[in-house]
Amino acid sequence: MTPPFASHAPRLTRRQFLRGLLGLGVSGAVLGGAGAAQAYRFGVIREQQGLRGLATPLRAAFLTDLHYGPLIGTGSVRAWVQAANALRPDLVLLGGDYLDVGPGGDATPLLRELARLRAPLGVYGVWGNHDYGSFGRSWADPGWMSRRDELHRLFAEAGITMLRNEGRVVRDDLYLGGVDDLTTGDPDLLASLRGADGRATLLLSHNPDLLPDLPGPVGLVLSGHTHGGQIRLPWLGALVVPSSYGQRYAMGWVQGAFETPAYVSRGLGVTGVPLRMLCEPELTLLTLTPA
Repeated sequence: MTPPFASHAPRLTRRQFLRGLLGLGVSGAVLGGAGAAQAYRFGVIREQQGLRGLATPLRAAFLTDLHYGPLIGTGSVRAWVQAANALRPDLVLLGGDYLDVGPGGDATPLLRELARLRAPLGVYGVWGNHDYGSFGRSWADPGWMSRRDELHRLFAEAGITMLRNEGRVVRDDLYLGGVDDLTTGDPDLLASLRGADGRATLLLSHNPDLLPDLPGPVGLVLSGHTHGGQIRLPWLGALVVPSSYGQRYAMGWVQGAFETPAYVSRGLGVTGVPLRMLCEPELTLLTLTPA
């Protein structure tokens, strides 16, 4: 059973989803397999952004919202990893929500696949709200912190540096910060950005809802969490976006405080229902250039 993860907005239940589609007269297409097919067919999205302080161009692969668990298996993760490696990025960034398993669930198959990610500047990630559910925090389980620490260690053994309110200088001209999950973690934006020292700055945040509360200008923020709504309908857009700001940060290029550019990925996995509609899973390749 999928644990009751916390979020800013109610999750779309199977019953609500089907009722909405029936009312709009499009349930036949989705139930006929179109939605299921779209859920497991991903694309590579290529974006370019200037970054102040960057000395030379950099290519970063961004993968988020994998949701390994009942609806996403190792075959999907393996395909995403192979696609990311084929892009030959300088840096791999992971945006959280890796796990959709209960406390004590086995993450070994997921980590075996993620350990194959390759980039000369390293692989970095942040935690998401479903990860905290998998630690047991959303269950008020007293052992959740020990499980988080153990997963932190296992990710490190797989070659992935998890950033929780901290950052790293990944290149002489580039600082990467990572903030803890907004709704289920203990986020500290100032700590995440401390150490930039005038370098070009990237910030990883699973949830884009922190964008209005940035303490100062950031070069670029990368987020996931929303899945782009996961189910989108012609002319109407997403049925549900797990955000306090509605459609404002649903997907794509958006803007935070201090005119900070941000990119919100539709993510790769699914949650709640194994369906997507007009919202293809994405692996994002960002080419960052001096601004």
